This record gives sequence, structure tokens and C-alpha cells, in this order.
Amino acid sequence: MDTLSLKKEYKDRIVPALTKEFGYKTVMQVPRLEKIVLNQGLGIAIADKKIIETAVDEMTAITGQKAVQTVSRKDIANFKVRKKMPIGVRVTLRDKKMYEFLERLIRVALPRIRDFKGIESKLDGRGNYTLGITEQIIFPEINIDSIQKLLGMNITFVTTAKTDEEGFALLREFGLPFKKN
Repeated sequence: MDTLSLKKEYKDRIVPALTKEFGYKTVMQVPRLEKIVLNQGLGIAIADKKIIETAVDEMTAITGQKAVQTVSRKDIANFKVRKKMPIGVRVTLRDKKMYEFLERLIRVALPRIRDFKGIESKLDGRGNYTLGITEQIIFPEINIDSIQKLLGMNITFVTTAKTDEEGFALLREFGLPFKKN
């Protein structure tokens, strides 16, 4: 399969469809996908440092790009967190890798979710969308036998859309399976 098929589809089909739907005057007004950010908050890593290393390896396998650790900004005594302690993993995908990941997410990973009825259609007010995934095993790159702990993640789609309606229309055109309300 052509890796840039979604990018080509964006130019050939999605741009004209959105231009018609919202009445844009130029192609530059049409919202586009800027980046996809995958984030895993790992509060449980305070007790076990190997969880962070495993999460970095898994996230790198899923995205094809090296994941980085996120560290705490300040001490929080109630959670036994010290400043600069590793508490999460994140990856920011842009351009070619972003489209490859989006295609694999839509065509392979999301259909593997048990009892899947579609994803929520609530955007953040600025045309961006965050999808919460409860188990990382929906991605075929993860070997189920090597999993110690099921970890969830947030996948944020950052768009150049000005409103939720435009952002929703863009993501819908890309093929994200939103629930029918």
C-alpha cells in the first residue's frame, strides 16, 4: 500500500469536499492535520522504573519514531513524586510518519478494539481532538505475550481548524470512525 495515500487523499478529495462544505475562498483556509501527539501518563512508574523503559520501547514500536520520557515539574508529596522524576512517555508525529500512523490507526488498530461502536465526537473547542485508548495491545506492533501491564494512552490530533465543526469535518473525512449520534 502507498504510504502517502492519506496525504494524496487529503489533497485530491478532502480539500475540495471541505472547501465545498464550508465555502472557503482559498486552499490555504482549508484546515489540515498539523501533528499527532501520543502521550502515556505513567504514575505507576514511581514504584517501578522498568515500566518507563518498556513504555518507551512500546511507543517507539507503535509509531516508528523514538519516544521520549516526560518528567515531573515539581514535588508532590501526596503522590510520592519528586521533581524531574520520569512520569510518562510521549511522541510527536508530523508529516510522513503522522500520515502512516493515522492510516494504521484507522485501518488496523481501532477495528481491533473489543465491542467497538465508534469514537466520541467531542473536540476541545479549537478544532483539536484527543482520543483515549485504554489498552496498547490494539496495535499489531505490540507482542501480547511480552506485556506486563496494560497501559492506556491519549492520542491528540492537532489541526489548523478554527472551530470544532471544521476540525470534526476534517477528521471525519480522514476516516476516523465517530459514533453516530
